Order: sequence, then structure tokens, then C-alpha cells
Amino acid sequence: MKKLIAFFSIVAVMTFGLSNLVIAQDDVAADQSVDTTAVDTTTAQTTENAAPLQEEVAAPEAPPSFHQVLKEKFIEGGPGFMGVVLLALIFGLAISIERIIYLSLASVNTKKLLSGIESALESGGVDQAKEVVRGTRGPVASIFSEGLNRFDDGMDEVEKSIVAYGSVVTGRLESGVSWISLFIALAPMLGFMGTVIGMIKAFDDIAAAGDISPTVVADGIKVALLTTVFGLIVAIILQIFYNFIVAKIDSLVNDMEDSSIAFIDILAQHNKK
Repeated sequence: MKKLIAFFSIVAVMTFGLSNLVIAQDDVAADQSVDTTAVDTTTAQTTENAAPLQEEVAAPEAPPSFHQVLKEKFIEGGPGFMGVVLLALIFGLAISIERIIYLSLASVNTKKLLSGIESALESGGVDQAKEVVRGTRGPVASIFSEGLNRFDDGMDEVEKSIVAYGSVVTGRLESGVSWISLFIALAPMLGFMGTVIGMIKAFDDIAAAGDISPTVVADGIKVALLTTVFGLIVAIILQIFYNFIVAKIDSLVNDMEDSSIAFIDILAQHNKK
């Protein structure tokens, strides 16, 4: 189930990202086509009409949207490093979404579960408590199930099994988080690498032109700055998801530890009877 959620998350995010990239490229191509058509039409009208035409006041153009500006800057930054930074964002978001869904499904009302187990132990014994645990999802129920399975071996074995299986469950909760931290570190590093490449390009342009005018170096410097900006944006977005996921994991682990202590107390009281 977890792998299926991760697969669909990656497919959805990659589809969204690639569709935006294709739309951005189509928009730029359409703008260039419109500009070429406008120039050809103006030239033809000027040739045919020898008399001067009355100037018309052009209507003010609406400012471009943030989404449009973002797509244009992405294309201006170059498909090489910008595409790699976009992939880091896509995979980082896919893993983050999968972790958030998994952790949300792992949350359970432990007080209600402990109350149900206590009532089941009083009415039907350990077998009835096992039925209550089997009908509850989440890692806490899995830990309780492991403890109930060891109940006949004594309380010491119950405690050992809960501690051992709790470590396994904690590892499952933290699975994939290291990949998110990798993409957080990788995105700005790729941006800085693009910065170095852009500056090298700027110096190559200066050497080819034999001039250090702003027009010569503007293109290379723009590429350098755009890659850095997009790398930092990706790192900031993934860092927010990472902190949320880590806080959610800490909350679940604390809940598991508290409920495990209460669960052992309940079993100890039932064992004395």
C-alpha cells in the first residue's frame, strides 16, 4: 500500500511539473510567432500605404501573472540545471506527500484503544483483547499486538517485545525522510553550480567579444542568478515539508511510548488477578 501511494504521488507530481514545462515552452513559441506575424504585417502595411498613417494610442497591456513570469524565468535559466532542480523538487514533494499520507493513516486515538483493551481483558481475557487490537490500524496497535502475543511468557518478555518492536515501527515511520533531506541539500548545490557555469559563460562571452560591456555579460549573469534563486526556492519548499514530517514523527513516537507504558500497566494489573 505504501509503495502504491508513493508511485501515484510521483506520477501526479511529475505530470504536473512536466505539463507546466511544456505549456511554458508552447507559450514562448506562440509569443515569438505572434511577434513575427506582427512585424510582417506592419512591414506590408507600410509598403502598401505610402501616405503617413495617423498614430493610434495602444491600449495598456495587462501585467503578466506570477505563474507566467515563473515559467519565463525557468526557461531563461536554461533547461540543463533548471530541469535537474525541478526533478529534485518533484521527487522531494512526492516522497513528502507519501510520508504525510502514511503518517496521517498511522495516527490513532490511543486513549480509546487502551480503554477498549482494558474492557476486553476484563470481559473476555487476552483473546478478546487481541481481537480489539486486530480491528485497529496503526503502529500502536501493532506494538500492542506483539505484547499480547508474548503475554503467556511473562511480563518481562512482554516489555522486551514492545521495546524491540517499537524500534522497528519507529524505523518505518522515519523511512524516506533521509531522501527529503538529500534533496534539500542537493537543490541549492545545483543552483550554485549553475551560478558557476553562468559566470564561466559570461567570461567566455567577454573573451569572444573583446569587450566588458554590460550587454555582453548580461545573459551569463542572468542564468547564474536564476539557477541560484530556483535552487533556494526548492530547498525552502522541501524544508517546510521536512520539518512538518519530523514533527509528526516525533508526535507519533511520543504517543507510542506513553501508550506502551499505560498498556504494560494494564497487562500487569490483569496478570495479578
